[in-house]
Amino acid sequence: MGDLMSEVLLGPSILTANLLRLGESIEMAVSAGVDFIHLDVMDGHFVPNITFGPLVVESVRSATNLPLDVHLMIDQPERYIQAFVDAGADMVTIHVEACPHLHAALTAIRERGASPGVALNPATPLESIVEVLPIVDQALIMSVNPGFGGQSFIPTSLRRIERLRELTRQLNPSCRVEVDGGIKASNIGQVVTAGAGMIVAGSAIFTDQLPVAEAVQQLRAAIAR
Repeated sequence: MGDLMSEVLLGPSILTANLLRLGESIEMAVSAGVDFIHLDVMDGHFVPNITFGPLVVESVRSATNLPLDVHLMIDQPERYIQAFVDAGADMVTIHVEACPHLHAALTAIRERGASPGVALNPATPLESIVEVLPIVDQALIMSVNPGFGGQSFIPTSLRRIERLRELTRQLNPSCRVEVDGGIKASNIGQVVTAGAGMIVAGSAIFTDQLPVAEAVQQLRAAIAR
């Protein structure tokens, strides 16, 4: 992946899928042509919600060959890297706010055979990840406050995406800028224009309003525009 990464990767977050029928939801998303599956792991400490752990990642791994993008919104994520890689994670993203030994943890992810990613909450300065940008494959801007699906996109995120893209151009052109939170057909175009190369969508894909295939198609059309 060079600096001109023209292809925008799109992945659904299973946070808003019907967990009782998760296999079917994933199947529909895969058929719709998504590029990866995003799994939000929350521990009730780092964020005010609890979701799932390695067992669910393992189940999802058995349901698809697509890359699994595991986003650890947990305290002390370094303790669980091995467990999530063993469960089938292809990408493991950890938060700068949750990890005092960030460089060591990201290096450990790479050493265990997964792609390391670093994530930032909406109020965290981009400068906090400058030192590790050269060693990550994706840098994730949270465009909502993490913890729950279905939130509204924070408009100031667009400027953050632009600035992060500029930083990655300088320090690591092959690092993708990933964006997660409040993405819909109405704003995905702006997010891509700002510099995102990897986009997570939850309730915009798994919605009662539209079949999954149509929802994905709408997002792709909005990206193309």
